[in-house]
Amino acid sequence: MLLRDLLRHVPNAELRGTGGVEIRRIDYDSRAVEPGSLFVAVPGFRADGHDFIPEAVARGAAAVAVQRDRAEAGPERFLDTSLPTAIVPDSRRALADLAAAFHGFPGERLRVVGVTGTDGKTTTTYLASAVLEAGGYETGLVGTAERKVGRRQEPNPSRFTTPEAPEVQALLAEMVRAGVDYAVVESSSHGLALHRLDHCGYDVAVFTNLSGDHLDFHGSREAYMAAKGRLFEMLDEPTAKQGERFAVVNADDAAAGYMASRSRRARVVTYGIDAPADVRAADVALTADRSAFTVTSPWGTARVDAPFPGRFNVSNLLAALTVGLTQGVPLDRMAEALREARGVPGRMERIDVGQPFAVLVDYAHTGDALRKVLATLRGLAEGRVLVVFGAAGGRDAPRRTGLGQAAAELADYAVLTNEDPRHEDPEAIIDEIARAMQAAGRTEGRDFARVVDRREAIAHALARARPGDVVLIAGKGHEQSIIVGDRALPWDDRQVARELLRDLTGRRGR
Repeated sequence: MLLRDLLRHVPNAELRGTGGVEIRRIDYDSRAVEPGSLFVAVPGFRADGHDFIPEAVARGAAAVAVQRDRAEAGPERFLDTSLPTAIVPDSRRALADLAAAFHGFPGERLRVVGVTGTDGKTTTTYLASAVLEAGGYETGLVGTAERKVGRRQEPNPSRFTTPEAPEVQALLAEMVRAGVDYAVVESSSHGLALHRLDHCGYDVAVFTNLSGDHLDFHGSREAYMAAKGRLFEMLDEPTAKQGERFAVVNADDAAAGYMASRSRRARVVTYGIDAPADVRAADVALTADRSAFTVTSPWGTARVDAPFPGRFNVSNLLAALTVGLTQGVPLDRMAEALREARGVPGRMERIDVGQPFAVLVDYAHTGDALRKVLATLRGLAEGRVLVVFGAAGGRDAPRRTGLGQAAAELADYAVLTNEDPRHEDPEAIIDEIARAMQAAGRTEGRDFARVVDRREAIAHALARARPGDVVLIAGKGHEQSIIVGDRALPWDDRQVARELLRDLTGRRGR
């Protein structure tokens, strides 16, 4: 596309230089720039893209876009180039505008389901994709663990639940080319607040739950809630698509009313277990491997039996079923599809090499998520519940306290360990968790141990496990690395657990 044509979609953009230059791609990372790129300089949290304009120019950028306040503060740095330069009010918003325009606004050419909430987003996106496919639709998925375009799926190569706008729009465009009917997009508060999800053209917005998390980024619970509420506000944005829009809200969560109120246009449909709701679960029966319940709704009644254990997964299943019902998928067809639905990588994933106790890997990395998983295991375990976990560096202190409190209340024994310390001292992070456990009445050495090395920590827990026990390895789930400083070191809890279990069962068998 020509630069001038792209800039027509960026409100209040000012062009210095010719607009007739051809743009072949949109980049925000100077290291990815190729000849023909439009480099959008975005102020970041640890680095400012404007500082990398010379590198982008050296790599062959055809044009650059700079944020107006940066241009006004130092015009000699950002405007004295031989390239056409677009001056925009907000680089992040402009990045989304440009990316959507470059890819032809793909969100307008398929139906889009967005899922937001503190916990349950990934599982709910998987389940929503499954029930829509049960209705005969082709689906794509953008999520924390995987990306899917029709029948092709691949692991998410980044740590971001929501990638930057150029990746989001490129994925949606790929789905359009592949003939996908529905894109199911895990929509994080970060992605919503940072405009990564602008121009997605949401038709259905889903809210799972809200707990105190990510306050290091959002600053307050109110700002965090408002960021998630942005998904429902986006249901009111103009669209050329036909059809009713829906706000699917968990009636059991205290923030349900707030989320439902954010959209004036969408039809609100609630789901829940305890609270009155349009779509409800009754006669819930939980086992170590499955959840069963009767779903009642204005669209009919059916018995659901799915391989997703835990009460929290009943909520996730209800959310997905409600999405399907709003899109005209028959309830009995969805129930049949969920009976054999595949599990989500790193979510309550069983690791079994023949050991006489259960081992599960889960992504639970907040106090509320860990509490839900431990409560589920507490009710299902024949013996004790042991947990291995830590807390990430660069995150708010209440998360660490919440994790410690959850383990103190619901685990028989905990091993506190390393988890993406980034630029913090891992022992200092563990100290914070330990203090929360001690404040809850737990004693180090008897109720919990500190083992900084994560492999040794997992080995410590497995060695203590007895027949009938459950060992939960929490915090990383599907992730393929552990971040130390600025380095992402190869790591997979599932692979490590299998290796240690094979060694342990081999030694016990001798």
